[in-house]
Amino acid sequence: MGEIVNLRQARKRQDQERRDAVAAANRAKHGRTGAERRAEALEAKRRERAHEGTRLQPEPKER
Repeated sequence: MGEIVNLRQARKRQDQERRDAVAAANRAKHGRTGAERRAEALEAKRRERAHEGTRLQPEPKER
C-alpha cells in the first residue's frame, strides 16, 4: 500500500516548487547580485569624479 498524502499540502508544495523554478529562471535572466550593483555604482562615482576633475574652470555659481 502507498503512503498517505495530504493532497492540499502536496498541491501547495508542487505550486511552490513551480514558482521557485520560475523565480530562479528570472533571477538568472534579469538579475544582478547586490555586489554587482554596488560595484557599478562605485565605478560610476569614480568616473564622475574623474570627469569633473578634468574641468578647466569650475561651474559658475548661481545667485
